[in-house]
Amino acid sequence: MSLLQIAEPNQSAKPHEHKYALGIDLGTTRSMVAVVRSGKAALLETADAKTKDNLLPSVVYYGTANDTNAPIVGSEALSYFETDPVNTIISAKRFMGRSVKDIKFSHPYQLKSSETSADAMPSFVTGQGNVSPVEVSADILRTLKDRAQRALPDDSIQGAVITVPAYFDEAQRQATKDAAQLAGLKVLRLLNEPTAAAVAYGLDRAAGSSDEAQQERLFLIYDLGGGTFDVSLLKMNEGVFEVLATGGNSALGGDDMDRQIMGWLLKQANLNPKDLTAQQRTHIARQAEGFKQALTHRDRVDVSIDIADIEWSGTLTAVDLIQIVEPITRRTLATCEQVMRDAGVSIEQLDEIILVGGSTRMPVVQQAVEQFFNKTPLSHLNPDEVVALGAAQVADQLIKKDKSNNVLLLDVTPLSLGLETMGGLVEVVIPRNTPIPVAKKQTFTTYQDGQTGMVVHVVQGERDTVEHCRSLGRFELYGIPPMKAGLARIEVTFDIDANGQLSVSAFEATSGVKSDIKITPSYGLSDEQQEQLLRAGFENAAQDKLSRSLIEAKVEAEREVLALQSALQEFGALLSDTEVTDLQQAMSALSDSLNQVSSSLNAEPEQLQQLKADVEAKQAVLKPLSDTFAARIMDQSVKQSLAGTSTESW
Repeated sequence: MSLLQIAEPNQSAKPHEHKYALGIDLGTTRSMVAVVRSGKAALLETADAKTKDNLLPSVVYYGTANDTNAPIVGSEALSYFETDPVNTIISAKRFMGRSVKDIKFSHPYQLKSSETSADAMPSFVTGQGNVSPVEVSADILRTLKDRAQRALPDDSIQGAVITVPAYFDEAQRQATKDAAQLAGLKVLRLLNEPTAAAVAYGLDRAAGSSDEAQQERLFLIYDLGGGTFDVSLLKMNEGVFEVLATGGNSALGGDDMDRQIMGWLLKQANLNPKDLTAQQRTHIARQAEGFKQALTHRDRVDVSIDIADIEWSGTLTAVDLIQIVEPITRRTLATCEQVMRDAGVSIEQLDEIILVGGSTRMPVVQQAVEQFFNKTPLSHLNPDEVVALGAAQVADQLIKKDKSNNVLLLDVTPLSLGLETMGGLVEVVIPRNTPIPVAKKQTFTTYQDGQTGMVVHVVQGERDTVEHCRSLGRFELYGIPPMKAGLARIEVTFDIDANGQLSVSAFEATSGVKSDIKITPSYGLSDEQQEQLLRAGFENAAQDKLSRSLIEAKVEAEREVLALQSALQEFGALLSDTEVTDLQQAMSALSDSLNQVSSSLNAEPEQLQQLKADVEAKQAVLKPLSDTFAARIMDQSVKQSLAGTSTESW
């Protein structure tokens, strides 16, 4: 006997049909896909019966070996790396959203710059043509999607949550979304990797009792992968995850440790890396990775290299490894310190340290973290899988819209966002470490009489002047009604969605004209630029404050001079010739000081102080003259308003 499947009116004809959403960790060295089934998140395995591996190497081969004419993804592609490194693309994530000038790390590839823009992402020159980093990531995502489609019922996949490093900027996030679209995936959300890890560990349910669950708890997520490092400080309170501060480096990870070990090996063998071919360097790098992995389980390992007719053998110990990778671990811990300073949190206040990323398997990393924080970190979940598992849980919550067990995730924007104002100053609209999604609005006005348009220039960074920040984009607003300077009201809104995508719009209240832009730059911030923007913001805070105050004084004085020049043309007859001459001389003297300011903004603090004092002195001479002029204009306006009236009419 067969059972009939009955549906209620206005309900699905297939009430028992399951819908799934994927959690995808698009990693630098390995990628994976997970899904929630029967209430539990688990990784999906490959269909290959021989390997049954759930970790997909983030490697794509675009060569022509064995008459290959289609991309090969995963373990099979990795097998070509030593013999054909130029056509075997690994760590494509490091190239996402970058221009050629941003790519300063070592790699074996030939890059081709964009013909339309020098700031656009370059392409890899391969045996199958030029391939962009977005296309490489799309091939990896397509393989993961195919894996999921084979494991799940037909047409049951509703979309995917894809994780990205917390420090990915707008360009890198956009490149990730473009890759997903190219792979035929609907992106439900881009989720920061540390936040995904926190969800996987169930940190919201970590407290032992209901009373403890209401208490505020602080967690630091230390995420060291193959090519990226992220650290996030999370506050958990009554079901809400709030990212208090975040930091990291989008080009720092286990790959760099491999290069450090390779450098040590070459030094022991008295070999110069410049004397080796790309294939020889790749071979030694693979050996270095193997030695590193062996030291995860042993205290020492026998090592040997045979390259360029030179043989060398020796022993690599765990103690040696500590010294070799110390520059990497030191940089990660320095970033942790900075993030805690940003949030105003001390080490003693942290409830847990969570290790994420394959590189945290290394005892040398675990020891460095434990010594720095004086606390044993959490690492009982597989560090390779934890991000994908957390992403799958969030994806499941999003498609089911089940708020009963839905943890609210509040990520933050890593760098301040603002726009350029007069004098080249930056007006911050959204400060860094602001929880997202967020929308903030500020009102601006016109600078000159009769101004009918303005350029809105969007920038990112921590300095007070535009020249020291990164330009993200600009757009124009036209159709402002001509009126006196300062009377127009232009509302500028910055809107960051849950994916970290920034949109900026401008609206003039009087006329109703508006314009907007979605910030999708063709390049991203390099790791050096990310660090430089933050470091420069702290190191130059005092200098920036002085420069800003001087520029503000200059802009205000220029506005005063412009207003007086306009008033002289309209009401000059109210002053005597002597008064006009005195006013013009004072205005000219102030203008001379302002011109000197424009050419000396990068001067020493003492000179800036002198310039500011000079401007203020010239303004003090001008003020009584302009006040007298303003009083006469006001008197005339009052007389004209009262002309022809009498006390009886009042």
